[in-house]
Amino acid sequence: MADLILHHYPTSPFSEKVRLILGRKKLGWKSVVIPSIMPKPDVLALTGGYRKTPFMQVGADIYCDSALICDVLEHVQPEPTLYPPHLKGVSRVFAQWADTTLFWAAMAHNLQPKGAAHMFAGAPPEVAKAFGDDRKAMSSNMVRLRSADASAAYRSYLRRIAHMVEEHEFLFGAEPCVADFATYHPLWFTRTRVPVVADIMNATPAVGEWMDRLAAIGHGGMDKFTAADAIAVANAAEPMPAGANLLIDSAFQDEHGIALGSRVTVTPETFGTEATEGELIAATRMHYTLRREDARAGTVHVHFPRIGYVLKKVESAA
Repeated sequence: MADLILHHYPTSPFSEKVRLILGRKKLGWKSVVIPSIMPKPDVLALTGGYRKTPFMQVGADIYCDSALICDVLEHVQPEPTLYPPHLKGVSRVFAQWADTTLFWAAMAHNLQPKGAAHMFAGAPPEVAKAFGDDRKAMSSNMVRLRSADASAAYRSYLRRIAHMVEEHEFLFGAEPCVADFATYHPLWFTRTRVPVVADIMNATPAVGEWMDRLAAIGHGGMDKFTAADAIAVANAAEPMPAGANLLIDSAFQDEHGIALGSRVTVTPETFGTEATEGELIAATRMHYTLRREDARAGTVHVHFPRIGYVLKKVESAA
């Protein structure tokens, strides 16, 4: 199998989720550090429009969204599993809650004025403005929590998480599952990136102890790699056939009346709603795959999860 290439940046919460999973599975990977804000020309050469962080590359196959990356890594290295048989349903549902409801409450708390000031302390004012403008554009279709409401919710969520890890080493037992990694990353951001607002965790010391256990897993075997090298890898590779890639489901499941071979777009539902356009070559129970051409990356297959993404047919001009 081709190398696992993670396109990420150090302070990205969802990237930390994936980095820890790579460590849990003791996988080697190549690290391409990408910009945290637009423009991202090297990213778009591979994804065709998707600009959220992280995404994973395997040859000329591009996997978008950390939830889909989890499935890819589970296929690459099934043990230790992210989805224990007795937790297959609840672990995924809990992870989805953590990646959405918990994440946005945590980030609204984290980026309250005091937290934002700490993040950009010492940086020129234009750096903070550029970041704020970028994230505002990404969340234009979202209802954003006010920091006071978010902090109240976040405090309640921390208590509930504490109740779970007071009973077990990890959320659902003696070993971590996908729910642990999804729950960890927004809390990691609080503790490491904006410690000035991390006193919200003081009332739940069990949460901090659980976080320490996860942090001790580490990030696996990472080697630095450049964006130019990653694009060259894609250009030199052939994408895996739609039914034989690193995703276990391959049967066509038509929910939209859109035939395979159609020109389509796939767009995140809420945050970062830039569309990726290409030829629909797979629409399965769990994911979409688009074939697209890029002048620099060549022919690539770009994969998305179904949940959280909108599929639309591109209507030809009259």
